[in-house]
Amino acid sequence: MKEKILFSKPYRSKNEAKFIEEVLLSGKTAGGGKFTQIAQQKIQNSIGGNCLLTNSCTAALEISALLLNIKEGDELILPSYTFPSSANAFLLRGATIKFVDSQENHPNMDLDHLEELITTKTKAIIPMYYGGVSSDWQRLKALQEKYNFYIIEEAAQAYGASYKSQPLGSLGDLAVFSFHETKNISCGEGGALIVNKKEWIDSAEVIWEKGTNRAAFNRGEIDKYEWVALGSSYVNSEFNAAYLVAQLEQSKTWLEERKNQWNYYFEQLSFLKEKGILLPQIPSFANHNAHIFYLVLNSTEELNAFKNYLSEQGIDAFTHYRCLHKSSYFKNKYIGKRLVNAEKYEDRLIRLPLHQGLCLDNIVSKIKNFFNELN
Repeated sequence: MKEKILFSKPYRSKNEAKFIEEVLLSGKTAGGGKFTQIAQQKIQNSIGGNCLLTNSCTAALEISALLLNIKEGDELILPSYTFPSSANAFLLRGATIKFVDSQENHPNMDLDHLEELITTKTKAIIPMYYGGVSSDWQRLKALQEKYNFYIIEEAAQAYGASYKSQPLGSLGDLAVFSFHETKNISCGEGGALIVNKKEWIDSAEVIWEKGTNRAAFNRGEIDKYEWVALGSSYVNSEFNAAYLVAQLEQSKTWLEERKNQWNYYFEQLSFLKEKGILLPQIPSFANHNAHIFYLVLNSTEELNAFKNYLSEQGIDAFTHYRCLHKSSYFKNKYIGKRLVNAEKYEDRLIRLPLHQGLCLDNIVSKIKNFFNELN
């Protein structure tokens, strides 16, 4: 029986087990300890801003909503083709969500249709970096200056990527990252919030620590800590932080390996363009992190046939998001035009395996066989 080719599996270095054992022996397993501090500093050194390690990217989004004092009457704009957490964090605060379509040649939000959704109630725009590919920040900044809204970078997939020479996560007022096991750098479950406004750092820290000034107490700045604002339990554990530190140590090496794999897919499958199939489009301003390699097929029927064929060959491949505007939860609440491109990616996009140590020759060969047989 052939060994199945998995779609994704976590990268491993030599130090995850070593650092986790150190946490066990230390007796300090709750968040905020040595490894939390090391991980936060490593991320800050890479991106800038102030980093708070969280128990998920969702938690980082919820902190963002509290930090911006999101309330009923506020409007936020985000792509429909994204994960529900991007909307949930703000709907929980009573906000109104507006969905913008994706680009015709990329799942990122279409800035050509963003301005028409902006009103005096727009509190924030949330660009999601699909596959670790940046939005056009020159255009985003121009809109921000014109309309005076906040920008939260939804960089869940984008650790290690950049806009020109600027790391993603350093450009918006706030940024959120995911370190879920499916991401390039992971710790099982985890995330991070990047605060790029110095005047928000203390407030973010209070929200992060359940609405208390415990972080200041831990630094010896006050004698006692107390409840001072709204917050929740967003701190990660030292086990997750220790795992993440080991991963961060190898991030540049793994990024290089992953980009080599991504480039191999692109070179070997470029013939599919002649068959009307869309391959990932990387704009000149984006230095991506090879998080996803995908194909956008000509029809849902073609996608289903291709997916079933790969499954028969023992190769895992998956579609991705269901459009939020037409989801079972939101479809009766949605007011707006049809989002044609977002629906195209929902119906026709499929992601190929991409992870540490993966040999792509067999996968590429099977893909070529499938499409050659179609002719």
